[in-house]
Amino acid sequence: MSWGCGLKYLFSLPPALQQAGVCALRAPEDFSRLDVVQRLAKDGYRFLQNQNYRLPDRSAQAQGESVVRVCLKERGQDVLVLQRVPSDPASPQTAGVKDDDSDKRYVVVSGTPHKILEHLLSDLRLDEHQGATEGKEAEMLLDDFLLTYLVFMSTSELCQALLGHYCTKRCRGKEEGKEALYRKRKVLHLVSQWSTLYKDFLREEENVKLFMKTLYRYVLEDVYEFPMLEKDLKEFQKLLRRRHTVDDYSPHQKNKALYQQLSLKENCVPLRGSPVETKDVMCRVYVSCDSYLSMRVKPAVVAQELLHIVAQRMDRSEDDMMLVVQTYSGEKRVLQPHDSIYSESLVAPGRLIACRRDLSEILPPLTECPELGQKPVRLLGINTWDVAVALTNFDWNLFNSIHEQELIFYTFSRQASSGHTVALEFLLQRCNEVQQWVMSEVLLCPSLGKRVQLLKKFIKIAAHCKAQRNLNSSFAIIMGLNTAAVSRLNQTWEKVPGKFKKLFSELELLTDPSMNHKAYRDAFKKMKPPKIPFMPLLLKDITFIHEGNKTFHDNLVNFEKLHMIADTVRLIRHCQTDQAGNELSPCDSAEVRSSVHYLHIIDNQQTLFELSHRLEPRV
Repeated sequence: MSWGCGLKYLFSLPPALQQAGVCALRAPEDFSRLDVVQRLAKDGYRFLQNQNYRLPDRSAQAQGESVVRVCLKERGQDVLVLQRVPSDPASPQTAGVKDDDSDKRYVVVSGTPHKILEHLLSDLRLDEHQGATEGKEAEMLLDDFLLTYLVFMSTSELCQALLGHYCTKRCRGKEEGKEALYRKRKVLHLVSQWSTLYKDFLREEENVKLFMKTLYRYVLEDVYEFPMLEKDLKEFQKLLRRRHTVDDYSPHQKNKALYQQLSLKENCVPLRGSPVETKDVMCRVYVSCDSYLSMRVKPAVVAQELLHIVAQRMDRSEDDMMLVVQTYSGEKRVLQPHDSIYSESLVAPGRLIACRRDLSEILPPLTECPELGQKPVRLLGINTWDVAVALTNFDWNLFNSIHEQELIFYTFSRQASSGHTVALEFLLQRCNEVQQWVMSEVLLCPSLGKRVQLLKKFIKIAAHCKAQRNLNSSFAIIMGLNTAAVSRLNQTWEKVPGKFKKLFSELELLTDPSMNHKAYRDAFKKMKPPKIPFMPLLLKDITFIHEGNKTFHDNLVNFEKLHMIADTVRLIRHCQTDQAGNELSPCDSAEVRSSVHYLHIIDNQQTLFELSHRLEPRV
């Protein structure tokens, strides 16, 4: 039962004809396309898993029904494994058919990258089929592929594969015109989805630019043989205008020889009216050996601007200070007022330190700083709702700039991000710094009465952040109040009114890790978007899937695992859905912005505990 081409299928007939036994299909030309698998399944055939192929027996069907899988071999090697799943009973292919196997379709379990792509293109529905459930499922599987393809193939390999699927003469030989047209349109649809999904992630890749130019030339050539491609050509031109500059004339207005030439201009020009925004960076300026100011600034910031912020936040005279950079080798260099801080790669030259003119630190170690006792606690004079709004708007700007692909890079890379996870890392850093800021504010307050007021303030801010659907900052504040250095302040907590303790206990329930953080997940699920999840937990979910499942199984890509990861990553897209009427009006107070945008943080655990024990010595 082996064929010269290396393909092999076993199938059995429907239950009513099973007396005929198991047969083998021997004609290789009948299996030139993978969609024959779908066609036979809908006609009532039942494929049997190849006996030489072993996969875990996971029941995905109703009780009593076994999992049915089909394995495709090429040259004796497994290249694709599909699993039967229920299809849309209302789809045109199955409507009115009563056979038990007619309402089944096949989805990818594992396979080689090229065979997975081939199957997804075959399964894709366009135009009138897009609204059907089956079409939506195919779109979601395509989305899974586009979100995770960098795990198992390079962008260059994907570009070559897509060109191969598009080009009839170059890849497929003779085909019926309608089938060739439909396949070309599917490739263009995939490219459109890919570009929309990745946005500026692909903007600077030279191989993508070359691929877009080549594909555009092929579409221009084909539009005369397939006039129905003109609509797709116009959509493709719109896509290219977002990335390049392209000729906007109709193909019928120029002769064919001229239009076969490349219409894309060689120099990429940004779309007018939509300049590429320069992303901010998170900057740390140390004001003592154990504390720093965290601030979000423009990459073009100069030393004088940073000193101005530090002077305002630390109640110091700007004229008495200078900014010093300490390199990783320990050398110190004084920055001049107009010196840029960041290089083109947005990397700071070393640790930034705000010093007095004599190069001494503007603050001694915080455990030896008597002047802190006379500093006013600014947060006590600010409205808690305004602080929560400022925190939420700050977090939203970071969260809304995160691409879904950043979570994939962060999970699979395990090395320097090379700029692919900048927004995600900033939000994670912000979460940690808000937690440390809460601890620092409480422990730097020597007055018992003011510390009690601070605890009440932070509890209310955490509740407001939850009400504003910002669970990232809400969690960070709760965890900051729950750290050992703060929670051990019994005299302070005893004076907190009962209603605040009750509110704090209710907020603490959200951080309860029992039953896989059920309390948090239930509460977050009920919230409408836009909303900000607790990012460390989302990354934990993705890491759990990644480390608990192999990426490759017998040299085949484990697409089931990638589907689970993509499904989790898509939560970002859902949370970022911005709905009208949900905007939070920011407070224009400079004091509010300063208190939230420029956080004074103690990053030394020993200092935090020393301050805690100084406030309330151990009995």
